[in-house]
Amino acid sequence: MKNKHLLQDLTFKALKMAMDRYWPIPVSTWDAICSICSHHNLIKGERIYSAGEVPLSFAFVYQGLFRSYITNDQGQEYNKIFFDEGTFPGAMTALLTSTESNFNIQALEDSCVIKINFAAFRQQLKDDHALALFHIHYLEKNWLLAKDAREIQLVQENAEQRYRRFTLNHASICARIPQYHIASHLGITPTQLSRIRKIN
Repeated sequence: MKNKHLLQDLTFKALKMAMDRYWPIPVSTWDAICSICSHHNLIKGERIYSAGEVPLSFAFVYQGLFRSYITNDQGQEYNKIFFDEGTFPGAMTALLTSTESNFNIQALEDSCVIKINFAAFRQQLKDDHALALFHIHYLEKNWLLAKDAREIQLVQENAEQRYRRFTLNHASICARIPQYHIASHLGITPTQLSRIRKIN
């Protein structure tokens, strides 16, 4: 029990530090955030959010690794993005529209996360200036700037260039992601990725 409480304390401290990197979070704001959060452990292969379901929360990763993926009508999977420690996985479009998610978010490792109730978070945004500033800075970096860069890369770069950029931008987690998942993310086959890796 003691170890469980210690892990939860460390997890919440990591969330506070992650949020502070975008905008300083005062004590009153932090107390309100903690009241809408819950601690969860997941095993490898478990989904934290599933396609076809209306999500009620988004998450913060303290330990572990996740992939966000979609499955087409032929059963083929495409990995949109990976989430490691310090990131905030969630089906944001589904959350904003209160509709079923198109994406699954699955643990690639045994993981420890905090779930943040989205409806309560949105309500707090209306009244809390510091939280609103955190939200703005987070969205600018992770949704606007990153999305633009990703779209440009898909249009202008070939598979080898995309792989090089992926290994550069995700050097800390490349070894933790199975190669077929990386291939899916890059939009190529595992065989093509194997050839590219031999060249590089």
